[in-house]
Amino acid sequence: MTAKRSSRWLPFGLLGLLALLAVVYRGPLSTWFRGGSSGETTASAAPSSEPHALADVDHYTCSMHPSVKQPGPGKCPICGMDLIPVTREQQNAGVVLIDEHRRQLIGVRTAPVAEGPRRRSFRALGRVTYDESTLTDVTLKVRGFITRLLVNETGQHVARGQTLLTLYSPDLYSAEQDFLLASRGATAASADAAEGSRAPAFARAARKRLDLLGLSGAQIEAILARGEPEENSAVASPASGFVIEKNIVEGAAVEPGMRLLRIAALDRVWVEADVYEADLARVRVGQPARVTLDYLPGKSYDAKVAFVYPYLESGARTGRVRIELPNKAGELRPGMYASVELGSDVGSRLEVPVAAVVYTGPRRLVFVDLGEGRFSPREIQVGSEADGMYEVLSGLAAGEVVATSGVFLIAAEARISTAAKYWDSAPDATSAPATAPAQSSVPPAPSSMPMRPPAPTASRLAAPSARTSAPAAGFSCPMHPEVHQNAPGKCPICGMDLVPTPSGSKP
Repeated sequence: MTAKRSSRWLPFGLLGLLALLAVVYRGPLSTWFRGGSSGETTASAAPSSEPHALADVDHYTCSMHPSVKQPGPGKCPICGMDLIPVTREQQNAGVVLIDEHRRQLIGVRTAPVAEGPRRRSFRALGRVTYDESTLTDVTLKVRGFITRLLVNETGQHVARGQTLLTLYSPDLYSAEQDFLLASRGATAASADAAEGSRAPAFARAARKRLDLLGLSGAQIEAILARGEPEENSAVASPASGFVIEKNIVEGAAVEPGMRLLRIAALDRVWVEADVYEADLARVRVGQPARVTLDYLPGKSYDAKVAFVYPYLESGARTGRVRIELPNKAGELRPGMYASVELGSDVGSRLEVPVAAVVYTGPRRLVFVDLGEGRFSPREIQVGSEADGMYEVLSGLAAGEVVATSGVFLIAAEARISTAAKYWDSAPDATSAPATAPAQSSVPPAPSSMPMRPPAPTASRLAAPSARTSAPAAGFSCPMHPEVHQNAPGKCPICGMDLVPTPSGSKP
């Protein structure tokens, strides 16, 4: 009787024990039936240890494949990793999560934002030219004929006092005769008291005439010592330099005031640079300048702005500034093009590396390191650029850390996953159609999936008759063949339209 009673209560005891075990291990059993892991069971069994409440979670994604988005936890369909939660706050702020392993793979580096001495500089195109203050023209004050031309090449170097040519001039010859006659008369009448007062005056007047006609004192004394006029008078160089212009040949007739030769000294040259009208306000006399030439790579000349021309070139709308440079070695030759860098110190400014800034149309973004592998896009306003650094006008504060390497990969991930508001312009409500096209049979993409244009695959470009000629065994993604469904729709990985798979082919 006792054995029968015990056997009668045994099933009820087993059922009670099973119920107790189900209550205790409810989390692991539910996770096991869903295909999850024990780690997920532990996390779900302890709600207090979850970093974010379920109500704050926007979706779950893979840290290696941010394009994967699911409403609940699970495994990544690409790599098999556990999905991590993304809160609504992170989604709205565009925060990108990159683990330490991926940071090393894509080479992400960071640097703090700091203030530094700022130099505002710009470049202008210049040209080497002659120093106008050293130009000298060779002219005559009498008519005559060139009997011999000793300097007959353009570019020839001459020294001061060197004979350039010999000249026969009837006017000059007559003036020399008058000078000799006056000098002899003054010497002969020196004993006569009545004539002695006029003769020296005549001699001085004749001597002054030769001086005004262009003869030097040594030439006048040589004529007086020789006692006869000189038929071919020598014309000496008034300055040292190079002949840059020659307007005569041997035997030519010349007139008073005619420019025969032009001589330029090249021991000092000018560099005239054309500065845009918008930059003229930043140029002043005495401002430091650096000149470089393609003719001399690796060499630069430090100088200062000597003069700012008070007018603009009407066609190019540029102003001209002058820079003076010594040229003892003769390296700088007139006509050479030069690059002129002008700049001035503007004090300490907040700076960020150029490599940290991403251009997104009208916006300039940087990715601020929030710690724990999180990067948040931040829109900033930048100023001028110098030495690989941008001046930060607004958007950042000193001490914040930004990504300086691998920024484009972070930007690509942010654009795919969360930061669409920084990349896409706001939609125009007036331009949106009132109703969707009636012939569209593809269901709309979920709000968490980024919209992408479909790829021009062969099945998409084919005619409708060719598309329906073969019976479809299913639908698959052309970019992710492992995705296979029995009905049309969107790819859960990239958001592309699924294309029909012909029967007999493997997905």
